[in-house]
Amino acid sequence: MRQISLGLRLPDRAVFASFLAARNTEALEHARRLAGGEIAGITWLCGPDGAGKTHLLQAICAAASERMRAGYVPLAQVSGLGVGVLEGLPQLQCLCLDDIEQVAGQPDWERAIFGLLREMEDAGGRLIVAAQAPPALTNWALADLGSRCAAGAVFQLRVLDENEQQAALQLRARLRGFELPAETSHWLQRRFPRDMRSLYELLDTLDEAGLAAQRRLTIPFIREVLHSAARTRGE
Repeated sequence: MRQISLGLRLPDRAVFASFLAARNTEALEHARRLAGGEIAGITWLCGPDGAGKTHLLQAICAAASERMRAGYVPLAQVSGLGVGVLEGLPQLQCLCLDDIEQVAGQPDWERAIFGLLREMEDAGGRLIVAAQAPPALTNWALADLGSRCAAGAVFQLRVLDENEQQAALQLRARLRGFELPAETSHWLQRRFPRDMRSLYELLDTLDEAGLAAQRRLTIPFIREVLHSAARTRGE
């Protein structure tokens, strides 16, 4: 794991190699160029939960930190600490702000972000922001911030369809060093929420159980793991 701003840590799995582009190829290519220092300015990533916004932000931060000062700030988690969490961030050359809708519409936050953006642009840095809606549909208190964000590069991320989800699960499995049988990925999709965050977390949990038991992730083994977990919880 890589140390980042505010004492947070990026998960090892949040890298470009584990991001299945599918219909988000253009956004992924832009993200790679940002991390590589080829382009600067503001980039806005939007889409529903599970579309991969956080994964892509963290992948940018992880790759960029190999060649520049980079940081990732999850506003949904830290906004309660106040606008002071943004102090010192203009010194970064690459900053990723997740869940900006958590603070949009709040004048003090917007003024601070606008100042941050101007400082980073003047220094040739890059600010990457994620939200569910595009900047034109965000409820801004500061019109200048909204127009500046809308003038940047805006990418609408698309949620993976069923076949793409299976490919993403199998990619994640291969990167963790094991093969996920197709029938197992189908079974998981039919029985659990079909958002990638939930499926990835489930896959990671099952992989750890498989390693501990020295078992492959077959459907019978997964049933055993889930049944044991249910008994532990008293269900």
